[in-house]
Amino acid sequence: MPVFAVIYTYTDDTAGRDEHRPAHKEYLGALGDRGVNLCSGPFGPDEAPGALLLIRADTKEEAVRHTEDDPFRRHSLVGAVTAWEWTPMLGRLAAEM
Repeated sequence: MPVFAVIYTYTDDTAGRDEHRPAHKEYLGALGDRGVNLCSGPFGPDEAPGALLLIRADTKEEAVRHTEDDPFRRHSLVGAVTAWEWTPMLGRLAAEM
C-alpha cells in the first residue's frame, strides 16, 4: 500500500494547539495502532509551524481523509494540508514495506 507524506501548516493559534494536543496525539496514536499513521511529528522550532505525517493509504485523497477527524483539523488549527506520495527506499521503514 502506498505511503503519503501529509504536511500540516499550522495557524497562529498556539494556545488552541496546546489545548487540543492531547486529543490530537490520541487520535494520531489510534491511526498508528491501525497501521495507518506510520510516523508523525511537528517541525523543529526554527521551522515554519507545522507537522509531517507519514500515512499509509490507497490514494492521496484517502490519506487526507484520514486526517479530517484530527482535533487539530476539527478546531481549525491547521490552515493547509498537502500530500505527496512517497516511496521509502532506504532505512528501517523501507525494509518494513
